[in-house]
Amino acid sequence: MTAPIATIGYEKAPLAEVIGRMKAARVGLLIDVRAVAASRRPGFSKTLLSGSVRDEGIGYLHLRDLGTPKSGRVAARAGRVAEMQAIFAEHMQTATALGALEEAVRRSGEERVCLLCYEAEAACCHRKIVAELMAERTGAEIVHL
Repeated sequence: MTAPIATIGYEKAPLAEVIGRMKAARVGLLIDVRAVAASRRPGFSKTLLSGSVRDEGIGYLHLRDLGTPKSGRVAARAGRVAEMQAIFAEHMQTATALGALEEAVRRSGEERVCLLCYEAEAACCHRKIVAELMAERTGAEIVHL
C-alpha cells in the first residue's frame, strides 16, 4: 500500500503546531514547495525550518521548481485563485517543474512526505495541485493536515 501524501500550510499555525501535525502523521520528509523559501513568519524561512524539522527527525527537501511563479503568487495574494491555478498549470508543463515533480514522486515512494506552503486552505494553494499530480502517478491518498 502506498503511503498517503500529506500537505500543510503554515499561514495560521506556529512552527511547533506544524511539526506536531507532521509527527502525528508520521511524516519522514517535508517537501517545501515554495518558489521562495523565505517567510516573515518566525521559523519558516528555509534554514530555520530545515533545522527545526531535522531536530524532530523529519527530513527536509526544497523543490523550488514546484513553487508558483511570481505572477501566480501575485494573483493568489489578490484572491484570484483561478488565475493562480492557470499560471501554475502552465508552469507545470516546463521541464524543470516536471523534473521536480518526478523527484517528489520518487521520494514519496521511499518515505511519507508532506508538501509545505504558506496558504492555510489547501483548496486555494498550488500544493493541492502538486499533490494531485503526485497521486495520479502513485495512487496515493492525499491528506491535508
